[in-house]
Amino acid sequence: MSLQSIQYVLGLSLSGTKRLIDRLTLPSLELVSLLEVILAGRDCLVAGDSCSSDETCSPRLRTLRQCVAGNGSVKLGPGARSQCANAVSALLSSPLHGCQCKRGMKKEKNCLSIYWSLHQSIIHGLNLVESYPYETVHKDYDYVRLASITADSDVGMTTVNRCLDAAKACNVDDLCQKLRTEYVSACIKPTAKSGLCNRLKCNKALRRFFDRVPADYTHELLFCPCTDTACAERRRQTIVPSCSYESVEKPNCITQMRICKADYVCRSRLAQFQYDCEPSETSANGCMQGNYGACLLAYTGLLGCTITPNYVDNSTSSVAPWCSCLASGSRREDCDNFLGYFNDNICLRESHSICQLPWNRMSVTLIPLIHAFRQLCMFTDLTPYANCIVFQFVEGGQCYVVITKNWCLNLAAGKLVVSCQSCLAE
Repeated sequence: MSLQSIQYVLGLSLSGTKRLIDRLTLPSLELVSLLEVILAGRDCLVAGDSCSSDETCSPRLRTLRQCVAGNGSVKLGPGARSQCANAVSALLSSPLHGCQCKRGMKKEKNCLSIYWSLHQSIIHGLNLVESYPYETVHKDYDYVRLASITADSDVGMTTVNRCLDAAKACNVDDLCQKLRTEYVSACIKPTAKSGLCNRLKCNKALRRFFDRVPADYTHELLFCPCTDTACAERRRQTIVPSCSYESVEKPNCITQMRICKADYVCRSRLAQFQYDCEPSETSANGCMQGNYGACLLAYTGLLGCTITPNYVDNSTSSVAPWCSCLASGSRREDCDNFLGYFNDNICLRESHSICQLPWNRMSVTLIPLIHAFRQLCMFTDLTPYANCIVFQFVEGGQCYVVITKNWCLNLAAGKLVVSCQSCLAE
């Protein structure tokens, strides 16, 4: 368990967490067990059971569920709003507040129903901040490990089929190969009655694949770069769109959002996506939360839900769910904003673009530095500098990476151009 995870669980500052751990005299295994107990207390299923067995908490939870059900006013009588407000206020100091769920966990829907009973956006006029119930992703994208999957090509090769390499990497991993075979089989097998695929079964298998297989494999399968139409179409077919979401006509996006919000799993995945992929023009990397890895995980969480995004053409970053804003009426602006989260989102676009960088034995080393380089190119006026700005990294010895104005332009164009001079800093 990482120090950041412990810090998050305990709600302490980083220095405070370090001091606490330093003072603990427990053996490491006992410390891990203690932290597992703390983590279990944040599980909404555990918190729900604890509340239900508590004579003070249980009636408040029951009252809140009546409020959320929509007919609470009838059941609770004239003082409904006051009773709902009191229940919310009391439960905010209970273990239910701050509890979380895990994507793909057993009884996930039950866990999510407990979470959303307290975290509704509006409960009879009571506004609560809508977050999402899943555990926070602290670690950013594992660039080096992901790159290593496809970096074993022969030295000197100028062209690499990353999509083919991703498929090969999945096939040699037992879990990836097993769950990929399961969802493909579920999505292409016709039912005896209709001759069509079973969409519910297909989507369940899709979610299982993306929830349980490490992102190192799923992201490379889903976001591998393509330079021709045939490759792009094969990549688009990764999630078997004909079964997982396509229909004869595109439904209205507002309708799809309403259906999604009524389903605990879809609602949770959408909330996670809107939070972790929130765009920001002023953020260094285009993401309000500053975490490409969290954004990509949130994106894959939508696959197999009512709102399933996919590539719309052979452009790497052009993605959208299968819906349109035609006939949206007075909600056209809401609909356009929703679609904009997919087709005009700098955070999602930059997260995708990280996966498109050309990986060879040199660039694998450089990938962890891309964040700093992007910040430099976006927010630094390079005019005052005579020739270059020097960054230092180690590759079997000291080396200086020289970044010029032309490098920034090449980065924007999707090209990686780096000048490396051994032990020279002028």
